[in-house]
Amino acid sequence: MAGRGNPEAKVAIVTGGSQGLGFALVEALARRGWSVVTDARRADNLDAALRAIDEQEGLAIGIAGDVTDAAHREALVRAASDIGRIDLVVNNASTLGASPLPQLDAIEPETLRTVFETNVIAPMALVRGALDHLAADATIVDITSDAGAEAYEGWGGYGASKAALEHAGAVLAVEHPELRVLTVDPGDMRTEMHQQAFPGEDISDRPDPSASVPGLLALIEGDAPSGRYETRNVAVGTVRPS
Repeated sequence: MAGRGNPEAKVAIVTGGSQGLGFALVEALARRGWSVVTDARRADNLDAALRAIDEQEGLAIGIAGDVTDAAHREALVRAASDIGRIDLVVNNASTLGASPLPQLDAIEPETLRTVFETNVIAPMALVRGALDHLAADATIVDITSDAGAEAYEGWGGYGASKAALEHAGAVLAVEHPELRVLTVDPGDMRTEMHQQAFPGEDISDRPDPSASVPGLLALIEGDAPSGRYETRNVAVGTVRPS
């Protein structure tokens, strides 16, 4: 499924763009003139998201599929590189695992494997596939969580995967100093995944995902060096790694 692309715009790949933070970021980038390639597992959700962006005169291309699938990742890179050099890759797609959240010793091995495949292996594989198509000053953004830095009961599987993603991103930054590798914690948000973490509970007090977008944009369009950041601490001109 495809929307429109702008050959003269900066080019981005944003995974998981049909809802939540991914959709909010795709929408913001598109409205700022970027050509964005995004995806989602559910084609109907992706179609609806692209229609909403198109109605606001944004520019986006959607490809339904799962980031854990190599052929799908290749399709994302091909669609973006057909427009031009890729300026930005945002690894946003993620999975929580089991819901409600089990203790670490109760997580089924297959569930844990799926969490790591989605949250760690797929992002690194996408970057690997995109490397030859990146602009000279490209930016990689890995969306993380405070669960990757703090020990929260029930968050062991998800948190361990985010900790692994953070470390992988830090190593990538050392091995590829020509890239900016930003690990970004957007904080608590009112999303479907967060609701899955707290089934039956009222999470309406959490901020809408769009509240994290200004901080993300300041990082993406600024010159912050590789490092870990929290969007709540980001202000234009005062960006500091956490």
